[in-house]
Amino acid sequence: MLLIVRWVLNALALLGIAYLIPGIVVENFATALIVALVIGLVNAFIRPLILILTLPVNILTLGLFTLVINALLFWLVSTWIAGFTVPGFGEAFLGALVLWAASWLTNGLLKKES
Repeated sequence: MLLIVRWVLNALALLGIAYLIPGIVVENFATALIVALVIGLVNAFIRPLILILTLPVNILTLGLFTLVINALLFWLVSTWIAGFTVPGFGEAFLGALVLWAASWLTNGLLKKES
């Protein structure tokens, strides 16, 4: 049940991101649910492999390259899902940063409740 609540909250965060950041478009709530699911799967399976492959660069930048990886994965998901548009890297960077903050906040709130 908690997983479904997180999924819905991340979808709502994506709708908020589309409202806040000019250029990012999420057509409707169903698209936001699909995007949240795909981003979760990408973060679970693809992101760890990319982080291992880019470990030297990540160490040199003291972990800041992780933000770039998050933005590129956010942008990548926008190429896969129709109805979810991210026009450039700047918007992807801001969108990934806001999504991270929203996920961090909701995960922290949900852990306090349980």
